[in-house]
Amino acid sequence: MKKPLSQDVLDTLFMEARTVNGWTDQSVDTALLTKIWDIARMGPTSANCSPARIVFVTSSAAKARLKPALMDGNVDKTMQAPVTAIIGHDMTFYEKLPDLFPHTDARAWFVDNDALIEETAFRNGTLQAAYLMLAARALGLDCGPMSGFDKAKVDAEFFADTDVKSNFLCNIGYGTEEGLFPRSPRLAFAEACSVT
Repeated sequence: MKKPLSQDVLDTLFMEARTVNGWTDQSVDTALLTKIWDIARMGPTSANCSPARIVFVTSSAAKARLKPALMDGNVDKTMQAPVTAIIGHDMTFYEKLPDLFPHTDARAWFVDNDALIEETAFRNGTLQAAYLMLAARALGLDCGPMSGFDKAKVDAEFFADTDVKSNFLCNIGYGTEEGLFPRSPRLAFAEACSVT
């Protein structure tokens, strides 16, 4: 039997974790980003399709390329963050299924089925992004996920000549309390759930 996680771990991942808007100047190196991915990639996706594609924006030059696509309210915190992950999903993810899911011809499920491709890529890429944030938190980092950017500009700048589409952005680093909003309420079980 697996043991439940400790309250400290639950606090780190969920109960005390916050969407961070202010950042220290402590850097996040590529080795740590690799470790985050190596944890996140183990989360389940349908038929192990693994459509998420991440660009970790860390350099000043790359931040300058990202800046014009940001809404005004997201500029300062994104420029300050040591890392901004551009979370995307590959619309030709199914080409890797012969390796990722060799039990059957899963690739054939998707060929020429644009609606299924879109639905599967978006859903599972979003799942993988959530795993990425939990992995970052588990390794002592803070996250600031956000919308508020021009997807077409980001795709043209960072995913040109690929089949990847951006989904959302997530700032990653060591957070401060600067710009931290009071915790917003959440729906109670009875408001969001039912048992039949």
